[in-house]
Amino acid sequence: MKTKSKLSVGDWVEVRSKEEILSTLDHRGCLDGTPFMPEMFQFCGQRFQVYKRAHKTCDYSTPYPFHTRRLEETVHLETRCDGSGHGGCQAGCLLFWKHAWLKPVDGQRSASTAFLKASILQDSLPENARVGCTESRLLANTVVPGSEASGLTYVCQATQVPQATKPLSWWDVRQYLEDYWSGNVSVRRLVSALIYSSYFHLSQAGIGLGPPMRWFYDKVNPLWGGSLFPRKPGLIPEGNATPTIKLDLQPGELVRVKSHEEILKTVDSGNRNRGMFWDAELVPYCGKTFRVLKRVTKLIDERNGKMMEMKNPCIILDSVICQARYSSCRMLCPKGMYPYWREIWLERV
Repeated sequence: MKTKSKLSVGDWVEVRSKEEILSTLDHRGCLDGTPFMPEMFQFCGQRFQVYKRAHKTCDYSTPYPFHTRRLEETVHLETRCDGSGHGGCQAGCLLFWKHAWLKPVDGQRSASTAFLKASILQDSLPENARVGCTESRLLANTVVPGSEASGLTYVCQATQVPQATKPLSWWDVRQYLEDYWSGNVSVRRLVSALIYSSYFHLSQAGIGLGPPMRWFYDKVNPLWGGSLFPRKPGLIPEGNATPTIKLDLQPGELVRVKSHEEILKTVDSGNRNRGMFWDAELVPYCGKTFRVLKRVTKLIDERNGKMMEMKNPCIILDSVICQARYSSCRMLCPKGMYPYWREIWLERV
């Protein structure tokens, strides 16, 4: 029988106090390369269920296609960054929580043995042995020193993914077993993702099977509630201007995502509309209705830490996240990023 050695989905934890967490950090405000950010202090003392085990995550610091990297002793709770400590960044990233920043809730039988031991060790440290980071230093470490002249360079959990992780090959089957054992995904979701990946790569093999396989997928997959083939090129020749519509959508408004066919008419053959990528992970939301969560005007570029001012504001929809179902190099990543939507891909209800 497999013995639990890590936190799993549904386990209850309590976020440690500010003082306890600061004692776990190095002078840069990091633990194992992962920064603890000022935005996370508001959750100290609160209790949460583990949302996902963050044993892997997408690395957006590299050119597309993005890849997955491995983390240790990390989970996601249903807590997101509000950007208050990083220039008002509006990405709303799901926060990474190291085990050392959490403790088991009393009576939590499902807490892992390893997690309990780590928690007891942290509690047993005398105050004078807890040499960590100060709050003022942690706040100062949100930007790279001396970057003011060229525009602030921010440091956050997203920009530090390469430093906090290790390489993880897509063919390492252990990650998919952990996806299931941790409770991150069901057997059905795991099998579905593996089947799609195999199907997609066969359709791209250059042996003439692509068009009939995509046609067959479009005819059969919707019969059991699935979407159309998600990776289709846009209909506008690359290099030509792509259309735009200004709806001035506001938080709280209801919108319907247009059909996949309608959206393909607004993106070029590289699947971009005015620089914004239309990703296959957005296809399952086509035709469905959601509420606008926020208008996005600025984001931190994970590649260089610079704040990007959006020429054309984009939209984040409530409860709509990337599920990493159709991306072989980052399959079933639990990061749960908010996708960004052009207003031309949406219509008011």
